Amino acid sequence: PLAEELANWFPAEEIEAVADLYREMYPAYAIEPTLALPGAREAVAAVREAGGRAVVVTAKYEPNAKLHLAHLGIEPDAVIGGLWAEQKAVALREHDADVYVGDHVGDVRGARAAGARSVAVASGPCDAEELRAAGADVVLADLTRFPAWLAAYRDGEGDAAGPDAARA
Repeated sequence: PLAEELANWFPAEEIEAVADLYREMYPAYAIEPTLALPGAREAVAAVREAGGRAVVVTAKYEPNAKLHLAHLGIEPDAVIGGLWAEQKAVALREHDADVYVGDHVGDVRGARAAGARSVAVASGPCDAEELRAAGADVVLADLTRFPAWLAAYRDGEGDAAGPDAARA
């Protein structure tokens, strides 16, 4: 994804060097000012309370993803970076993910490719309609609604969207 974005701004022969510079500079400028998404800590706690493992699978460069999480005091069981869309399925299958939460249609595609339930959160770059159209099993208005959804799911409500699911 980074190389694809940089291709919009730099000649092909410069992309690798610019990407390396970006990753080198990123910690100095992006880690400290980044805030945790409301509900992030509670989502990790809910997964653990349900007996699961909290695994972060992200397109972000893995060392920077780990720096963000450490800075925010969020301690998942595993962090796998550098995977986008369907590529995420490899890590999701490796960790036997039953549910994958994301905020982008690429996250929905990754969950679907892994055979995991796609729980999409409409507080990111994609709205609820776009996430539903991409095939999300559940669309939540924001991440703070995830613990209640997970509790209902674990109680056997299965595909039920639950009381906190977004409807449009």
